[in-house]
Amino acid sequence: MPFTDTHTHLYDDAYDADRAEVIARARAAGVSRMVAIGAGLDSSRAALALARERPDIVATVGVHPHEAKDFNEAQWEELRAMADDPRVRAIGEIGLDYHYDFSPRAAQHACFQAQMSLAANTGLPVVIHMREAEEDVYAVLRSALSEHPPAEDGGHGAPGPILMHCFLGGPEWAEKWLALGCMLGVGGAVTFKKSDALREAVRLAPLDRLLLETDCPYMTPHPYRGKRNEPAHIPHIAEAVAQAKGLTVEEVATATTENALRIFGHLW
Repeated sequence: MPFTDTHTHLYDDAYDADRAEVIARARAAGVSRMVAIGAGLDSSRAALALARERPDIVATVGVHPHEAKDFNEAQWEELRAMADDPRVRAIGEIGLDYHYDFSPRAAQHACFQAQMSLAANTGLPVVIHMREAEEDVYAVLRSALSEHPPAEDGGHGAPGPILMHCFLGGPEWAEKWLALGCMLGVGGAVTFKKSDALREAVRLAPLDRLLLETDCPYMTPHPYRGKRNEPAHIPHIAEAVAQAKGLTVEEVATATTENALRIFGHLW
């Protein structure tokens, strides 16, 4: 089954002792493609280095809202340069985080909008981080997309498809993001006992708008909660999606991998 993990932090020091073994376990579990997600300049560099080393990994680059307070012209220039690398397939993870507010909200907005502009200039897809900021993220994306509709062919002048990373909402917010043309990233939370609203949203969402992700080493699915997450756990997420939608795991694996190839390209 051709599983794809569209959101990993495999460069994280949580894997320093056994990164090769983690990747080998992923491949043994059928996860043949992975995306290493940048969440700041250092992690973007690390994600790109990993993607350059391994043909089964591609990268994204971006500055997370937690680090927005330090975003400056030099970082912008480095991001722009990295975005030209063929192993970089999206801008992200970027967005707004009002849960922690590690950066002032004005700085978060400025950093977010600058990187949305970079996505429009490059035609790259966008990976959105959002926490307790749904209304403001929705407003930014709606404004950006009304000015620059997504470019299905990756052409410049408009961002590529937008992925809502770690979607945790119910049917109402799923409908809003889908109406904007966004993809929904489904992770370990879909396996949690109390995630009925999320499973209902997954049930209602078209299969061609869903992607599977671990967000490893975070958001570990059942039955491994409390332990370090890794891409080999993607089949558990796929099984929960399949149950919610009344499909086979094979159907979910095939469709979500096709979606990932459409969004991130066929470089794997």
